[in-house]
Amino acid sequence: MDNEGSKVRIIEETDKKFDNPVVIIGFPEVGLVGTIAASFLLNKLNFEEIGYIDSELFPPLVVIHNGDIKNPIRVYSDKDGKFIMIMSEIAISPMMISPLAESLIEWFKEKNASLAILLSGISVINRLEIQEPECIGIGNIEDAKIKIKDAKIEEMIEGFLIGIYPELLKRCKKEGIPGILLMSQCFPNYPDPEAAASVIKSLQRIIDIEVDLKELLEKGEEIKVRARDLMQQTKKVMDDMRKNIEQSLPIMYG
Repeated sequence: MDNEGSKVRIIEETDKKFDNPVVIIGFPEVGLVGTIAASFLLNKLNFEEIGYIDSELFPPLVVIHNGDIKNPIRVYSDKDGKFIMIMSEIAISPMMISPLAESLIEWFKEKNASLAILLSGISVINRLEIQEPECIGIGNIEDAKIKIKDAKIEEMIEGFLIGIYPELLKRCKKEGIPGILLMSQCFPNYPDPEAAASVIKSLQRIIDIEVDLKELLEKGEEIKVRARDLMQQTKKVMDDMRKNIEQSLPIMYG
């Protein structure tokens, strides 16, 4: 989808055909769980880069990997077109949320996406005391809730969500696209590879992907150092977002 009239453009660089794909999204939020998990999966599953997402709303930057210039929000797929993965190496600011979500949902419809799975974390104050982070899930429609139950993942019953993910869940629900948000217990302000491993384990209960998590856990300290700058950027965006909505929280959460 390359719509010049849209504030956010999804640029496809291949003629890839899809077969009712499952879309997996890893955006930076607390603990950078989604970005770390998506990056690890991409390296291990040999997905092909098929495009990127661009907008004048995004900061004027590129990232460099192995000497190659890359767009910070990229789109990947497996060779059979059964999976699409979208990952971001920039924080999603409030002004980006609505136009980005709108363009993504239109693109999901165009590709006949069968399911959207969003990878994230949920901060806990006693994270240092937790050896193996647990993962919870939330589904936007009954079909998604059944998948969570069948995977034996604890469902989030009460609470509130902020950021790009609840907007995607809401818009997917409106279009009848099953959406699942997986959130692993994590540090609020530090990159958390162990939480990323936990969310991948839960993902594997829902979809058929084989990946050994040993390397992710062994390289935890290295990942924390590499992800430090993105974590600082993400923390600022998340803190600003929380301040902006404090006055409008439901009374039981205010």
